[in-house]
Amino acid sequence: MVRDELLRLRANAEAEAATLARDLEGLFTASRDSNADDEHDPEGATIGFERAQLTALLAATRERIAEIDDALRRVDASTYGVCEGCGRPIPEERLAARPFARRCMACA
Repeated sequence: MVRDELLRLRANAEAEAATLARDLEGLFTASRDSNADDEHDPEGATIGFERAQLTALLAATRERIAEIDDALRRVDASTYGVCEGCGRPIPEERLAARPFARRCMACA
């Protein structure tokens, strides 16, 4: 059951990453094909901001995928739900809110 939820979260994150990557590539293509001067074009700051925002969102999504992969490895090793700090069980409420949590709230 935990594995299924983690796999669902991973699939959703993979789809989100693919969409963000396509959007970012589209933005790069559009800005390459235009003659926009970021410094003097009123739209330039918007393009730069959008590029930075998409890049940050893509990086965060890829980090979430890595966290989920790590949680899946912990499931396989039978250490999922055990705090890496104190060795006690991570409360169910925390795992429900953050299924890839590595530490209990006290150790986080």
